[in-house]
Amino acid sequence: MTEQAEAAIVIALANDLREIAGVAARIDRFCAEREIPPEVAYAVSLALDELLTNTIGYGYRDEERHRIEIVVRLEGETLVVAVVDDGAAFDPTRTPDADTGAPLEDRELGGLGLLLVNRMMDSVEYRHRGGCNVTVLTKSATGEAGP
Repeated sequence: MTEQAEAAIVIALANDLREIAGVAARIDRFCAEREIPPEVAYAVSLALDELLTNTIGYGYRDEERHRIEIVVRLEGETLVVAVVDDGAAFDPTRTPDADTGAPLEDRELGGLGLLLVNRMMDSVEYRHRGGCNVTVLTKSATGEAGP
């Protein structure tokens, strides 16, 4: 791990789908500075893309500008990512798994993104606090499966 690497980064974005693109680059840079394997950075970026797309697409009932904050930190050998937003309360850990065994024409729309998030991360935790959704993702920074 590089000596001058920050302990954590904060990524702030508005509830605008166009702002999601810059998140992956920040995650990649954070991970590269700490010698975290690219596949870990990719998994975290993909999970964040899914969460942010859902939050922005479904979480806001007005046209106002809202702030979404992502805090990324390395705790030992675990990458911890917290996403805080003031959208409608939504627990991504309590969604039913998409029926991937059914024929495409018989499947209900949606659910695959959150299934992906829950399967790619070692853990996904949710709480609603102070009018905000707080979703915490963890992923082994070594590239090995976590607990």
